[in-house]
Formats: sequence, C-alpha cells, structure tokens
Amino acid sequence: MSVIVAKWTIDEYHRMIEAGILSDRKVELLQGEIFEMSPEGEPHAYCSHEAGEYLAKLLAERASIRQAKPITLPNNSEPEPDIAIVQRLGREYREHHPYPENIFWLIEYANSSLEKDLEIKSKIYAQVGILEYWVVNLQKQNLVIFREILDGEYASKQTLTAGKIQPLAFPDVIVAVEKIINS
Repeated sequence: MSVIVAKWTIDEYHRMIEAGILSDRKVELLQGEIFEMSPEGEPHAYCSHEAGEYLAKLLAERASIRQAKPITLPNNSEPEPDIAIVQRLGREYREHHPYPENIFWLIEYANSSLEKDLEIKSKIYAQVGILEYWVVNLQKQNLVIFREILDGEYASKQTLTAGKIQPLAFPDVIVAVEKIINS
C-alpha cells in the first residue's frame, strides 16, 4: 500500500485560516504540507525577542524586523520564521506577507525543531532564492549560517559560537554572534 500525502496550495491554506479550521492550532505550510509548530520554551522566546530588538537597533531604518510572522514563498510554503529581516514596505504588507524578493535574511531558533530547521527549511529557503539563513541551535549555543545557493540548496554552511558576522545584505553592518545566540 502506498501513502498519498494531500498537498495544499497557499490559497487553500489561506481559506482554511479564514474559515477558522486552523484557529486553535499553531501551524505553518511547508511545500504544501501543514506542519505543527513546536511550542516556544522560555530560552527560545527570550533569545529570539532580544535578538530581534538588537537587530532593530542595529539596522534602524534600513530594514524591518518581523518576529514570528508569516512569509509567502512560491513553493507552496508559508513558514513563520522567528525573525525575518525584510524590506520596509509599510502598508504594502497589509496586502501580502513578505515574498522572497522582500527578504534580506531569516533566523530560526531551534531546540526541538532543530532537524526541521536545518534540513527542511534550509532547502525551502534556498529553493526560492533567500540568500542567507541563520539557525540558532539552542541546545549547543551556536549559530549555523547558510549562504551561497547552488542547485537549489545552500552550498555554504558555517557554525559560529562567538565573534562577529556581516550579513550579505548589509556588509557594512557588524553583528555580534553572542547577541544573536544568547542575547
């Protein structure tokens, strides 16, 4: 017997949200499949919030920092990254969530969702051309940086525990790794 997985489009997913079908569940759409999102523990909530505040000060008016808000991707995905650093488009986001061309880079904080964030989401983000993706491993207290898209996957993966990094979109900005990991 073969297993057939029902795939959903972004429009179908939005209709389910509007109808209230998913109102009592914390979910996200990844390549047409609806995934339950792990609950945020205290370290996750604290670190992602503090890092978002730090990046908002660091980038000031150059980018908008969206925390735990959806982004819409053309591969039938609508994930909710912990932090999305996006173009400041103001009221345009009343009409749509950020698209790949609006995204400078994404950050996920992972404890129980580590495998999903490192494997599934990294492929989804690379496929749609998001040039940079960071994953904070809360278990090991490190930052995994994905860059250089090649054949729909990130070809570069670097792990840092300290030091400084310059985001590709803002090479003149210096981000303290400790402020992203520990805040």
